[in-house]
Amino acid sequence: MHNIAMDGVVVLDLSRVVSGPFASMLMADMGARVIKVEMPGSGDDTRLFGPLIQGESPYFMTLNRNKESITLNLKTQKGKDILWKLVEKADIVIENFRPGVLDRLGFGYEALKKAKPQIVLGSISGFGQNGPYAGRPGYDILGQAMSGIMSVTGWPGGKPTRVNTALCDILSGLSLAVGVLGAYSNAVKTGAGQHVDVSLVDSGVAALCTINHIYLSTGVVPGLTGNRDGVLSPFASYQCKDGSIILACGNDRLFGQLCAVIGQPDMAGNPRFVTNEARMAHNDELQEILENWLAEKTAAEAVGLFLDAGIPAGPINTIDQVAADPHIAGAREMFPRIHHPVLGDMRITGSHLKLSDTPTSVRKLPPALGEDNVQVYQDFLGISSMEIEQLKVEGVI
Repeated sequence: MHNIAMDGVVVLDLSRVVSGPFASMLMADMGARVIKVEMPGSGDDTRLFGPLIQGESPYFMTLNRNKESITLNLKTQKGKDILWKLVEKADIVIENFRPGVLDRLGFGYEALKKAKPQIVLGSISGFGQNGPYAGRPGYDILGQAMSGIMSVTGWPGGKPTRVNTALCDILSGLSLAVGVLGAYSNAVKTGAGQHVDVSLVDSGVAALCTINHIYLSTGVVPGLTGNRDGVLSPFASYQCKDGSIILACGNDRLFGQLCAVIGQPDMAGNPRFVTNEARMAHNDELQEILENWLAEKTAAEAVGLFLDAGIPAGPINTIDQVAADPHIAGAREMFPRIHHPVLGDMRITGSHLKLSDTPTSVRKLPPALGEDNVQVYQDFLGISSMEIEQLKVEGVI
């Protein structure tokens, strides 16, 4: 038995692009055997996402480490027959087709449950498996737009802005992994699987829980606030001599400490700033006072002074700075090195899940398309080498 948390769990991954692959990657990092099913000849769309380096996509590599890749044409009957054999051996199935597609292929939840009652099916879609929008195509940017994320992202007077990462894809993938593992835990205890339904939009709405309450409780519609927090002050970005920093004073005690650092201890008792509510009402004035003091400090000097006083503060890092940071890249090992057969030594984004006794790691490189056909079809399913060659000729794999 390997010292990995999900050793022995088999995940059949029918998903592609970001959301589903991120969910299955988390499980693969924790030791599950993730068998990624891809279309012969083309595979996951992200295999062609740039920047391509010597024909290889680091984008694909980022989301598909620790997995096995097989090719299987599910439009053929033989392909479907093989998928049923894989389902028999699987504990979890992951997919992110548009609702209804899996049913039309013959592998909807009711069919899966009939064949294997303990199976857990995890589905990600743009809008979920039910509701007026269920049949709509979904992409991350639509999730960010329709969940409300874009409406509160950007600077006052500007335009609603997309968060510059596939945020709803990642949130839905993370949510699916949590939901699927909960369902799998229940299946182990009861023998009954279930269907886990996660949507990009729902995931975005859930992520706004600390903003939604403003409207739900007061009727005030939150808008664009730049880097300012909607309920705390000072809690934003502030300009220094050579760049900006983040200050995060979450209570009156921290604000008092900040006043001492900037040499204005009496300001903590000023009626305009004495409570968080007062500071929120005078946010512009407070920002001007702080930035006047910071104008003579470098970002590094200011962060050091605030941290020494116990005040949460930090730089606004660029990606190259993150990748060189001694804590993030060093101690936390967020950019592990791998040796790719084509690209040589390179770094990828690592796992943020740190398990004390069953650590995550990159045990297997992101697979080439169909790299594991023989291992899965011959060793795992018992299909002979002659049959495998015939399946290739017929375009099934």
